[in-house]
Amino acid sequence: MHKYCSLLLVAAMLLISGCGEAPDRKATFPVKGKITVDGQAPGSAIRIECVPVAGLDAKDPTVSGTECDPEGNFQISTYQQGDGVPPGDYVLTFTWQEFNLMSRQYTGKDKLNGRYADPQSPAAQKISVKAGEPTDLGVVALTTK
Repeated sequence: MHKYCSLLLVAAMLLISGCGEAPDRKATFPVKGKITVDGQAPGSAIRIECVPVAGLDAKDPTVSGTECDPEGNFQISTYQQGDGVPPGDYVLTFTWQEFNLMSRQYTGKDKLNGRYADPQSPAAQKISVKAGEPTDLGVVALTTK
């Protein structure tokens, strides 16, 4: 009986390890920075999204983004926290809303008045991520005015 239980356990582990495998991942490279708003740390999360300039890759799409900590520090993620962004040219968008714990969503007016929410905006932050190179954006100075 013990022999059969061991065999079943091994079979179950093999089955589980084969489930949920991720498709081929693109290489990602670290992108970090620090946000200030009107010269100060924001004090709460600001959402950051990486919008590919060339558009979404139809064959192997990725979505990259993050939110900053209360001091404004951030590391952009694609597959797992802080892993970075695939090489390419991007526009960063920023939105700063309140997080509603009940609905688990960001709601309300954008405290940045939508100035950085549109990738076509003249205020949009453009970045280029190169293979093999971490990208440090330094201080990204946003304003509410």
